[in-house]
Amino acid sequence: MSAKNFFTEEQKQAIQKAIANAELNTSGEIRLHVDSKCKGDGLDAAVETFDKLKMHKTALRNGVLFYLAVDDKKFAIVGDKGINDTVPKGFWDEVRDTMLAHFKNQEFTEGLCKGIEMAGVKLKTHFPLQKNDTNELSNDVSFGS
Repeated sequence: MSAKNFFTEEQKQAIQKAIANAELNTSGEIRLHVDSKCKGDGLDAAVETFDKLKMHKTALRNGVLFYLAVDDKKFAIVGDKGINDTVPKGFWDEVRDTMLAHFKNQEFTEGLCKGIEMAGVKLKTHFPLQKNDTNELSNDVSFGS
């Protein structure tokens, strides 16, 4: 199945809404990228995608990418330098584990929405919403091949 057809329109809208809601109380920026296949390690592919999407261009370097390769059943969560310099080791472990529990039950939209929600709560602690905050990155789901 191609990445673009993995989610229905309603599911894509639910994910975009989860991203928008998660960003309401944080200056952090969250995106989801979906590929069909992932050659090699999922984390390496996520880091490469993070760069391709220019997510490192946020003012506070506080972007987060949720990466999913549907055919190869791989996923990763990548935070930018501003996040990684600030948060404790294992910051994303609970989010990853929660998402994985949903994924094992074929609940991909639910798992992503819950993970995105949890990321927003975690980011709020370290990157609260700024008075002049702007949405620096699109909330749209991006797709690879």
